Amino acid sequence: MSDPTDNAGATRARLAQIRKAIDGIDEEILERLNRRATLALEVGQVKERQGAAFYVPGREEDLVRRLQDANPGPFPDQAIRSVWKEIISASLSLEKPLTVAYFGPQGTFTHQACLKQFGLSAQFLPVRTIADVFAAVEKGKTPYGVIPVENTTEGVVNHTLDMFLRSDLKIVAEVLLRVSHNLLSLSGRAEEVRHIYSHPQPLGQCRAWLEQHFPEVPVVDATSTAQAAKLAAEDPDAAAVASELAADLYGLRTVEARIEDNPDNFTRFLVIGREIPERGAASKTSILFAVRDAVGALYRMLQPFYECAVNLTKIESRPSKERAWQYVFFVDMEGHVDDAPVQRALSGLEPQCHFLKVLGSYPEAKLPE
Repeated sequence: MSDPTDNAGATRARLAQIRKAIDGIDEEILERLNRRATLALEVGQVKERQGAAFYVPGREEDLVRRLQDANPGPFPDQAIRSVWKEIISASLSLEKPLTVAYFGPQGTFTHQACLKQFGLSAQFLPVRTIADVFAAVEKGKTPYGVIPVENTTEGVVNHTLDMFLRSDLKIVAEVLLRVSHNLLSLSGRAEEVRHIYSHPQPLGQCRAWLEQHFPEVPVVDATSTAQAAKLAAEDPDAAAVASELAADLYGLRTVEARIEDNPDNFTRFLVIGREIPERGAASKTSILFAVRDAVGALYRMLQPFYECAVNLTKIESRPSKERAWQYVFFVDMEGHVDDAPVQRALSGLEPQCHFLKVLGSYPEAKLPE
């Protein structure tokens, strides 16, 4: 019979051996990270001499996808994205401090989209409205801004689409964020909730759950989920529909987690800037146009894309606000504006339009697993 003391000693010795090996790997990772950072600084110096853009979202996305494709495991693919986003974020901060405006305040889902896209090393500037995000970038206060554009449950954010009618800024990236809503309060006790705050969009995404569990409790609109959390933090009788990040920021407890009606609840965010980035491996192009009012206008609008084999992934219409019953169309398609098929399709579309504007070409985001 083996001695338990010997077995325990062997286990401790093996653990010490494994931990020593991990320590050695960690030191090697640190050495390689610093080597990478040195090369990133050299890249930044070359870009500065050439006047090239230092933030290239297509290059970042290609890098992450290449590493995921080459990953033999067991390190999870999604963790590769998270880790390398932070490595890239830290490297960019060495080249040049990156400031990003977003539809705030802190703790909103747009704030979370910023963190996902730019990492913790970026500096974030919360502003009050979507129009303020556009203004911050247009006036050179920040090089980039982040805004919500659509949700799988509640549809498009109309104010974002309307801003593109007035602005010459370009879409340089998109972010897809799985959105999970929580009911939060100071005490975390459902019986103490007398009213609920939140923004109309998340309230719409949780409507059925709230009607089932709090049918008699009045719901009050807030300008954002973060403001709702702030109001709940100041009122022991209130709760807020907001994110986990907001709970941490405002010291709230969870009454109920994941109260969204649709478990596959995603919001799409856009990163806006001044220039269309260079092509990546998987690009998407967005355009805005108004067609001439004539018989067969819709058919002629779609025909060039069919003939050029360009796949449309989204069509959205909005009133032009210039004439009654005149509409503008927002279209997303696969491919970059520099691709020959996309150029031919746009050339075929333009004669049918009152105006045509390319909103941007950017890396196509993948749905998180």
